[in-house]
Amino acid sequence: MPKISERGLNMPESPIRKLVPFAEKAKSKGVGVIHLNIGQPDIETPKVALDAVKNLTMEVYEYSHSAGNESYRIGLAKYYDKISPGITHENVMVTTGGSEALAFAFTACLNLGDEVIIPEPFYANYNGFAEATGVTVVPISSSIESGFALPKIEEFEKNITSKTKAILICNPGNPTGYLYSQEELNKLRDIVKKHDLYLFADEVYREFCYDGKEHHSLLNLEGIEDNVVVVDSVSKRYSMCGVRIGAMISRNNAVMTTALKLAQARLSPPLLGQIAGEAALQTPNSYFEKVSKEYVERRDILVDGLNSIEGVFCPKPGGAFYAVAQLPVSDSDKFCQWMLEEFEFEGETVMMAPASGFYSTPGKGKNEVRLAYVLEKDKLRKAVRCLAEGLKAYPNK
Repeated sequence: MPKISERGLNMPESPIRKLVPFAEKAKSKGVGVIHLNIGQPDIETPKVALDAVKNLTMEVYEYSHSAGNESYRIGLAKYYDKISPGITHENVMVTTGGSEALAFAFTACLNLGDEVIIPEPFYANYNGFAEATGVTVVPISSSIESGFALPKIEEFEKNITSKTKAILICNPGNPTGYLYSQEELNKLRDIVKKHDLYLFADEVYREFCYDGKEHHSLLNLEGIEDNVVVVDSVSKRYSMCGVRIGAMISRNNAVMTTALKLAQARLSPPLLGQIAGEAALQTPNSYFEKVSKEYVERRDILVDGLNSIEGVFCPKPGGAFYAVAQLPVSDSDKFCQWMLEEFEFEGETVMMAPASGFYSTPGKGKNEVRLAYVLEKDKLRKAVRCLAEGLKAYPNK
């Protein structure tokens, strides 16, 4: 029998979805599962996007331009121009989700064996994209005690080698919800300029910044315009995870030209998703104000509730809709599985994502979990109570 490739075998398992079989088994026994493991919001998709698809009169669902429909790219350029003046539709490529945008960025900018520095914990699929494209991840650890602030620049300098070609950040962060300050981004700019690196930014949670804090896009960093590649998505902004539409944005014409060759190889991004995405650009600011207010209330219920449990520590996130909590257990992977297999409280249990899967350094995050506050407030209150009871009952601390 032919063997599976090493690259395939080395692909990491998703910490977000790997416990799904245990959740399904719990449900089959009649136990309700409160899903805090995945960032699937219950927020309604904007009606204007739903109506655009529902009212379609097309008779042929044809390929679009490989870079995406021009009308949609022009619309996206107007959106980004408000963030960073001067962006045109030539600086924008529509992709099949933000995931493809990052895969294109890695492939267009990095060679096999090149290194990308990423502050950890980070979105688990970054490891998968790196493995698939032959790129090596070099993690630099941030700490839960600092709220996952940017590690010291000395740590970056210490890890830069002849193979280092890029730095990647997520802002606001997944899984931590940390929001980088302008000062922190300026420090990254200086090191990128000094070593002539690419600076990749995953900015899919841009609209969700809290407590009066402002999002600062990498597109506005002066002096490294050609070094910056931004990855974006409609999934979380408009609660449209299933349409699988993202974007890659850069002022570097060579990068965009190279990425277009990759896009041509997969022909075109999803047609119906582009139609929904283009319509969603008409969503009023009041939608985001309402959604942000809801997320802040949910965040406070979850984080304050977690910090009220003995032995639990959870820094308050400044953006996105995730939080990482430190639990009084030695192995959160085993605890999360135990919660699904062995425990219920008032007929329910909680599904979380073990945080070890968001680290690249072996052994890191073993007593941490990521939780997504994407469910209604009463569900979050129940989840906190359930988790508190589960920690009391857990026999293998």
